[in-house]
Amino acid sequence: MDKFPVTEGHTLITPKRHVAKYFELYQPELNATQFLLSQMKISKADGKVSGFNMGVNDGVAAGQTIFHCHVHLIPRRDGDVENPEGGVRGVIPAKQNY
Repeated sequence: MDKFPVTEGHTLITPKRHVAKYFELYQPELNATQFLLSQMKISKADGKVSGFNMGVNDGVAAGQTIFHCHVHLIPRRDGDVENPEGGVRGVIPAKQNY
């Protein structure tokens, strides 16, 4: 679970092997990450969850502050923000709405 969750159920998928960046993962690790994301998606479906954001901060310019690769799975619920349009584009606020 994320120590500072964005929403209830915010989960991190973290490989056992230490690598700083997502693009350093080997294919079997990527496959396992994808499998775990799917499994966690199913476990987070509490009836109120109506969508998910998945994301990786890869590098300082992308906002990475923990230098052990991890993928965020963030459950979303209808109405949790006023206007969710743009989703992950919100990392650059001026580009979120288009």
